Amino acid sequence: MTEKLRYSDEELQEFKELILAKLEKANMEYDRLRSNLTNLDGNDVSDTSPTFKVLEEGATTLNKEEAGHLAQRQMKFIQNLQAALVRIENKTYGVCRKTGKLIPKERLRAVPHATLSVEAKIEEKKK
Repeated sequence: MTEKLRYSDEELQEFKELILAKLEKANMEYDRLRSNLTNLDGNDVSDTSPTFKVLEEGATTLNKEEAGHLAQRQMKFIQNLQAALVRIENKTYGVCRKTGKLIPKERLRAVPHATLSVEAKIEEKKK
């Protein structure tokens, strides 16, 4: 029996739908993080008494830094999902970039932007 070299068009379509749904959620989360970061809600310290203003500004700065890191991470996730869509179009989606073998469907359902099989990922971490 010959080993499959790629997923069928039907399987790729299934993964595409999964990725598009995740991408929609990820974009909504990114927009939420950005609105927190730019403080569009108007929750600033301008109406706080001077006694607490310094503490509030420190907490606000920390929250903005945290939101900035989360937004960066979310953008990277979005870019990885978009790259997965390109691989679907190229019909190379689901092929491990180290071994050239198919990544199991279970892994791709859990991590749809994966480019390495679990074995290749473990091997990469050992280095």
